[in-house]
Amino acid sequence: MSAPTFELFPTGAEHADVIRNLYQFYAYESSDWEQEDVEADGRFYLHEAHMARYWQSPGWCASLVLVDGFIAGFVLVERSELPGVEALELADLFILKRYRRQGIGRAVASQVLCSGAHDWLLRCFRQDEVSMAFCTRIVAELPRAVQVIALEDDPQLHSWRVMAVRH
Repeated sequence: MSAPTFELFPTGAEHADVIRNLYQFYAYESSDWEQEDVEADGRFYLHEAHMARYWQSPGWCASLVLVDGFIAGFVLVERSELPGVEALELADLFILKRYRRQGIGRAVASQVLCSGAHDWLLRCFRQDEVSMAFCTRIVAELPRAVQVIALEDDPQLHSWRVMAVRH
């Protein structure tokens, strides 16, 4: 089965509310294993200064995933700020349930992780079994060399470095 056609639509600050709204669904889905509760206003916490960086900081960006012109999810990319790690990080990838199990997430991740002449960092929470299975499958299918790397900043994260050089 081939994946439906999708488009990565780069956003500007004028799309910040759309990303924030979609992020609530993303936070909801991870709330069980992250043990997060909603705030008094009924929304999951969102660090506004961090979110603003997607439209202000070099190497950071937020894109919408569109399928047939409809919003199907988002991708957040950050420039790694970890010591000794010169890479862009696929920080968050979210696909709405309606669009899952069609190969869209896999196609989006592959496109992002194979773009550019730089290394990529992919990190996944070990407790998130679904994401771990997804990321493990993605890195196994990439046409670039991939290394498991040990980073000490957060032992709950499993990390892969996707090399700029194709193998």
